[in-house]
Amino acid sequence: MSQPEYLTGKKVAIKEFIDRYDLSNVGVLWSGDHLFEGTVETLELLRSKGTLWAEVFYRETLKSFQLITTDTGKQIVFVTNNSTKSRADYKKKLLAMGIPAEEEEVFGSAYSAAIYISRILILPPDRRTVFVIGETGIETELDSESIRHIGGTDASVRRDITSEDYASIASGAALDPSVGVVLVGLDFHVNYLKLSLAYHYIQRGAVFLATNLDSTLPNSHTLFPGAGAISSPLVRMLGRDPVALGKPSQAMMDAIEGKFKFSREKTCMVGDRLDTDIKFGIDGGLGGTLAVLTGVSKREDMEAEGKDLVKPMAYVDKLGDLFV
Repeated sequence: MSQPEYLTGKKVAIKEFIDRYDLSNVGVLWSGDHLFEGTVETLELLRSKGTLWAEVFYRETLKSFQLITTDTGKQIVFVTNNSTKSRADYKKKLLAMGIPAEEEEVFGSAYSAAIYISRILILPPDRRTVFVIGETGIETELDSESIRHIGGTDASVRRDITSEDYASIASGAALDPSVGVVLVGLDFHVNYLKLSLAYHYIQRGAVFLATNLDSTLPNSHTLFPGAGAISSPLVRMLGRDPVALGKPSQAMMDAIEGKFKFSREKTCMVGDRLDTDIKFGIDGGLGGTLAVLTGVSKREDMEAEGKDLVKPMAYVDKLGDLFV
């Protein structure tokens, strides 16, 4: 595999790269409450070029987005792997950052999971309840699709396990017979009781789903456990992976394509993380991939040698470097 081209400071090369695609995806836009320099101007530039995807990373509240527009350059869709907040929550944050957005323009992994469960997954009529390991974002999106759910933020599972729990879980007395799905996302209150219940639901035939498999989550200039770390104990116990509904899963790509319609070969994926954002674009057969170094992946990752490494076609230091 050839090394990705470094575009920062190369005006002609940047213009040629942008002009190559009808649909672009743009990298890290902000950290905390601070927009990176040139973000607004670059988004306006890309909007003027036509269709746009943008990968947005909001480190302080653990958000990761993508941004899509139609070929008129007027409709934008923000797509995030993070499931802790709902589409309405993300709309509020985007507006607070000065980025116009509507709730229907947000496509998160929690929403993706809700759509998958309600419209794609075929469940028996008596097994349609979802047991959740996750935060309110998942619960809100399940509610939006009228999907019954238990677990999650309910106080009954935010506690230590007891000797009585062991017995009632083993006998099945503590298990809701209507549970047909276990959905795991980022959970700031994950505990032994939730994992025990989830395991036994899956052992009894529930479908094992995950909002995403990100192993780590950047915050405060370091890394913390991601959603993949929450589901990994179940993976080890069960000996199999869940169906993942966030990047780089192509289930999410297919869902986005089905809803917003775009030409993959004329689309460029831009993001800050090689193993999710760039892999998402490569696996999806997109025409181009561009990495931005204001998030997880660094310059040494671009220059590393190895035939099996995920690499973008090109990279820049920050999103604003495209505005030249």
